Amino acid sequence: MVAVRPNAVRVVIVGAGPAGIRAAQTLVAAGVKPVVIDEGARAGGQSYRRPPPAFKRRAEALYGSEASKAVDLHAVFDGMVASGTIDYLPATSVLSHAENVLHALTPAGRREIGYDRLIIATGATDRVAPVPGWQAPGVYSLGAAQIALKAQGVALGRSIVLAGSGPLLTLVAYQLLEAGAGVVAVLDTSGLRNQLAGLFGMLSRPRLVLRGLAMRARLGKLYHAGVTITGIDTDSTGPVAIRWCDAGGKARETACDMVALGWHLRAETQLAALAGCRFDYDADWLQWLPRADRMGRAGGNLYLAGDGLRILGADGAEIAGRLAACACLSDMDLPAPDSAGDLRRLARCERFARAMARAFPWPAQMVRQLPDETVVCRCEGVTAAGLREGAALGGTEVNRVKSLARVGMGRCQGRFCQLAAAEIIAADAAIDPAEAGRLRDQAPVRPLPIGAWIRDA
Repeated sequence: MVAVRPNAVRVVIVGAGPAGIRAAQTLVAAGVKPVVIDEGARAGGQSYRRPPPAFKRRAEALYGSEASKAVDLHAVFDGMVASGTIDYLPATSVLSHAENVLHALTPAGRREIGYDRLIIATGATDRVAPVPGWQAPGVYSLGAAQIALKAQGVALGRSIVLAGSGPLLTLVAYQLLEAGAGVVAVLDTSGLRNQLAGLFGMLSRPRLVLRGLAMRARLGKLYHAGVTITGIDTDSTGPVAIRWCDAGGKARETACDMVALGWHLRAETQLAALAGCRFDYDADWLQWLPRADRMGRAGGNLYLAGDGLRILGADGAEIAGRLAACACLSDMDLPAPDSAGDLRRLARCERFARAMARAFPWPAQMVRQLPDETVVCRCEGVTAAGLREGAALGGTEVNRVKSLARVGMGRCQGRFCQLAAAEIIAADAAIDPAEAGRLRDQAPVRPLPIGAWIRDA
């Protein structure tokens, strides 16, 4: 490894998942000592989330077939921390950005972190579609169910229904079953015909396809494809049943005490937007994604990597992290590794991911037909009727509807409701969701205690 020299240029990486770790490793190998900021108490991100130090479970139990990758990534990062080749700030949230300064909340209070070059590797969050009853306690995202299982070995219910579409649906169901949890149904809104149509493109990564099919086989009769979710029935304690129609249109009902929902992922882009990124609407993923070149350059001194740029999964995030670091090194006139092989691998990951997005699509029609009384924005209690009324009064631009109906003004700032709101607005106006636009991002990125923000670290 190249000896790390004092930085003439300060490079900051936000995120210590697969993308952030590989970006840091590439920079350190070139003699640059980056600052790595991460919201987690321990590095690894969501894919390779680590339990608390005192929690003892074998890596194979936590990460399954990805155990060796997780162990390697953790070891690489821990080695950099131990050797002092990176400055590591765990449990730290970047909440605002202005003029090459990140405003962060640390356990000790507020801190300003200046940089010359910034690599954003903030990953992704769950993409959730609203359904009647989803605002009740006991309804979670797939990611939340996975976090509870990985970090604490906890299943969030005794009779669990998982609903949505995409690889995370199958993965979380498989992981819960392997852990002995009581999964009673796995409801996929994508039909088998859709899935078969995307199979050819997914064969660009045949090993991953075979692994997914093996997990699907483990689900057996619990798995139902091509369903339409019509509602979640609840009482004072939470869900008691989920109502759905099967692929043939027959109404069904499954008793349960916990529901987890998720349709692929949504890129975490708030910080990128505050840093000045431009966005384009992606017709495959049906969401707004930041604009960057193949190496992750997003303009000026800004670089993006991982699922916050392109939703390619953990393997693709590692590749993108290396590429962003290589771009950063080249722009600093420092020697960088040859990126040709990584660019080819990234292209293969992207072919696979886009085929996956087409095989397991966002349920646009189901969202557009939501009954008026359905809560769309859980933070503010905004219903589909409220959205439709706001659009009728203020036009079809999503920020105008926000100002009238308060959608996206709550705690999550539109992370969970923005895509569904755009679908509903577009359906009423007979336009494409892209024409409705995207909600403007504003600081702070996360809610924060005022007392902590006024106390300097």
